[in-house]
Amino acid sequence: MTSQRRITAKHRVRNRLVIFFHGVGLPFGPMHLLTVPGRRTGVPRTTPVAPVTIGGVRFVLQAYPNSDWVKNARAAGHGVLTRGRRKQRVALVELPESERAPVLREFPRQNPRGVGAFVRNDLVASASPESFAMAAPTCPVFRVVPTEPF
Repeated sequence: MTSQRRITAKHRVRNRLVIFFHGVGLPFGPMHLLTVPGRRTGVPRTTPVAPVTIGGVRFVLQAYPNSDWVKNARAAGHGVLTRGRRKQRVALVELPESERAPVLREFPRQNPRGVGAFVRNDLVASASPESFAMAAPTCPVFRVVPTEPF
């Protein structure tokens, strides 16, 4: 169900706009920026993410199968989460498959506009929370653990 999907040119432009607006202090929607060092070069790579918050704990998850940011997060284990001009150093702890379902189930409730990417990329069959929970084997989820202040 999760073949390699590439971000379209339209999505690349949208991601650059999100990054630009955050850079000038104008975040919108649930979007944050996650910056992690590249696994080969160490060069910081930034991508928009929509964290899910459960009980005061934030999580980020992948909407595009085999995303480079996921590979980089696994390799580095840390990054910087940015919302507008507020930055926070974080540890990124990948959840085991058995702990992913509650976070995935919450995603469509907290970010209904983000559901389309999961459906388009065949990660989930529908927008239902249960469909998201069933994606636990193929959808990486990272707990965002604040570390030191910036």
